Parts: sequence; structure tokens; C-alpha cells
Amino acid sequence: MDDTAIIKLFHQRDERAIRAADAAYGNYCRSIAMRILGSFSDAEECVNDTFLRAWNTIPPQCPAKLSLYLGRIARNLSIDRARKNKAAKRDAGNYEGLLEELEPFLPCAETVEQAVEDAALREALNRFLHTLSRRDCTLFLRRYFYADSVPDAAKQCGVSESNAKVILHRTRKKLQLFLEQEELYL
Repeated sequence: MDDTAIIKLFHQRDERAIRAADAAYGNYCRSIAMRILGSFSDAEECVNDTFLRAWNTIPPQCPAKLSLYLGRIARNLSIDRARKNKAAKRDAGNYEGLLEELEPFLPCAETVEQAVEDAALREALNRFLHTLSRRDCTLFLRRYFYADSVPDAAKQCGVSESNAKVILHRTRKKLQLFLEQEELYL
């Protein structure tokens, strides 16, 4: 079943939409959640919550690409779960290590002013990603958005693991320079 048909089922409030979405994108969402959480049970719970969130947000939302919509929900729910797990002194999986690599560029929103700066940072990051080659952008997103391991991201981009590490290092340096020019570097 294609995205249009699945979204139509969501709009009709037909429960088959959840089964169809799970059949089409369940493994995709599970892989995102597993890479972030490192726990099958937590990942499975996040995937179930992903479909519940989709049920509750479609309508009024009408995503153009259902896979990206569900993947983003799964990613955000997994990050929230990882933070909750860490706060509870449990294993938070892989995500915290990824954040350490990008920590110099990531603010924490505690004030309204910080929230505004965060929005500016998001916009700048999107502009930065458009300056990268397709390969470098894909590698950066696979590593830091989808939480792929370096070997998995390298394989997806058709480069060696050592080359991927060099590309990621250089991309982080470019990001630093870009954010400094935008006066957003922390």
C-alpha cells in the first residue's frame, strides 16, 4: 500500500491505517529507535507510540512523505525515552555518545531567549546542510539524525569507515566555521 492510501485511511479514522503503516515502515522506525535506545523493548514501545502519535496527528497533519513523518516521530520519541532512561540511571543507549560529538554546537533551551536562539540554530543548520555535497550531507544525517554507527553510515554512502570518519570530522569543522560566521557558535 502506498503513502497516499495509508494517509487516506488515517483521515478516514480506519484502524487498518496503523497495520498498513506498520507493515510499510515498522522496521524502519524500529531501526531508528534501536540505534538510539539500544534496547529492543524500549524501541518496540517507541514504535508503538509512533503509530499512536501518527493516529492522533493525522488529521490534521497530511505528511507529504509518510516515511519521513513516522521516522521523525520515532526519533523524537526515542530521544525522549533515552533522556528519561538516563535520568533514571539506566543505560541510555547510543544517543548520548552522538550528542557528545556535537555538544559544542548544541545549546540547551532553558529560557525564551534560548528557545529563539535554538530556532535560529535550526534554520542555520538547514542552510549549512544545503551547502554540503549530497554524500557529505547524507553521511552527516545518517550519523547524527538517524544515529547510524559510523560503519553503517559509511556503507550507506559507499565510502570506507576511515573515509567516513574523516568526512564527518571535516564536516563538523565546516559546521563550526559556518556557525561562527552566522554568529551562532557557542
